[in-house]
Amino acid sequence: MDLSNHSILGDAVVTTRLDAVVNWGRQSSLWPFVFGTACCAIEFMATAASRYDISRFGAEVLRFSPRHADLLFVAGTISYKQAPILKQIYDQMPEPKWVVSMGACACSGGFYDNYTTLQGIDEIVPVDVYIAGCPPRPEAILDAVVQIQKKMWKEPALELQDHGDFKGKLDD
Repeated sequence: MDLSNHSILGDAVVTTRLDAVVNWGRQSSLWPFVFGTACCAIEFMATAASRYDISRFGAEVLRFSPRHADLLFVAGTISYKQAPILKQIYDQMPEPKWVVSMGACACSGGFYDNYTTLQGIDEIVPVDVYIAGCPPRPEAILDAVVQIQKKMWKEPALELQDHGDFKGKLDD
């Protein structure tokens, strides 16, 4: 059979790179896990509701097990007592995984500058996108999802994710 004849195949063949197909699938099917501890979690609930509808961005399958999630939203204040739990949740997530630090408290400790509050989750887990605000608007959360999707296009599909030489406070 002569495959050089275009009329035989018509539009039945599409050529592309494997990275493009895999990253398109990842981008279109984000499975977020929300570690919500404060008012930022309420804003995330608004983002998942019908007015803002996070499902338009392929992230409607909210997971309640970190073993099924690939996007971690840390929404709210994290105390030092919660830090090992956050680290365990992050470690249980399969690769590739992305982390969004949501709100002033998760990004920098917020106005809680005391001995019990973690001054930013980037001391425990690597963060891909930071969302400012107290609490952040739903539009900012959707923008963070779009930023994560843009990062996915740049990553090779068959290589492990490179978090640089990240060493958190709880790493051995």
